[in-house]
Amino acid sequence: MLYQTKNPHGGDIYSEPITLDFSANTNPFGTPQGIMDAVSESLKNMHRYPDPYCRQLVQVISEFEQVPKSYILCGNGAAELIYAYCEAVKPKRAVELAPTFSEYALGLQRVGCQVERYTLQQDADFELGDDFLDFLNAQKPDAVFLCNPNNPTGKTICPQLLGRIVDFCRAYDISLFVDECFLDLTDHGESLKAHLASTPQLFLLKAFTKSYGMAGIRLGYCMSANEALLCKMSASVQPWNVSSLAQAAGIAALQEQKFLQNTKHLIQQERPWLKAQLERFGFWVCPSQVNFLLFRGPEHLARALKAQGIAIRNCDNYHGLSSGWYRIAVRLHSENEALIHAISKTLEEV
Repeated sequence: MLYQTKNPHGGDIYSEPITLDFSANTNPFGTPQGIMDAVSESLKNMHRYPDPYCRQLVQVISEFEQVPKSYILCGNGAAELIYAYCEAVKPKRAVELAPTFSEYALGLQRVGCQVERYTLQQDADFELGDDFLDFLNAQKPDAVFLCNPNNPTGKTICPQLLGRIVDFCRAYDISLFVDECFLDLTDHGESLKAHLASTPQLFLLKAFTKSYGMAGIRLGYCMSANEALLCKMSASVQPWNVSSLAQAAGIAALQEQKFLQNTKHLIQQERPWLKAQLERFGFWVCPSQVNFLLFRGPEHLARALKAQGIAIRNCDNYHGLSSGWYRIAVRLHSENEALIHAISKTLEEV
């Protein structure tokens, strides 16, 4: 647990009365009933230790992702795998984007790694450009960390550019970490898993948290053809790090593809509406391909909404952003309407 440390993420609804949480980008439909039933059924075995090899879960993931079982390592949420990766690779110099998910840099700092940042620009809609390759060539890092789609911008990386980055890292033996945790909720995002067999430098991160509404149960997995890397990562965590409940939930989740399709359909309907409403207030909104929106608004907005029982993600702790930047999840239409009404009320009171 966190101890005398400020929580750097969204989803903390426990210290104040929050009725609507837009700060965490989880599935707007919540958790599928099939997953909850599987967890409930697994309770009868709670007196037993969980399978330390996650055998059944790994088999199901292997079939779902169409990769060998030897490529898969499961963890106690994506965050544990990020820290285990940094501990295993121990790069001296790494490159990440700005803004991007903060846990990469935190994991790298634990192993004494110098982090260089490629700053994404608002006037380019926070797109990753071709000059990123020039940046990599100049920096000569040991590792590159990418988030596709990126958090908090919601932007997917051009597949052609991604392919060139993979080729560059393979040619120069650079470790390439790509976070695909939100990829299953994008419009047309493309995974790099087809490159795994030919690129032992490539590491892909996935999680059940966002797509299947499983934030509270903590389950993630990664894919890599580098078995030595996965062995090092496994050695850095305790053997029962994935609970029986989490394993049962993950197995059930991968049967919920209709649920996932319904979620994507809702997001594709609600995201443009929500973006248009925010722009109507005069806010700049980043075009997104996933289930959240980054926008710029008044500096007091998060505090004012919290007073109305609504949490949004204040993004002023992201490198490359400042006060007045916010991220919101795309939720059910009635909830999105409630948020827009609350923002309108806040602006009227100024």
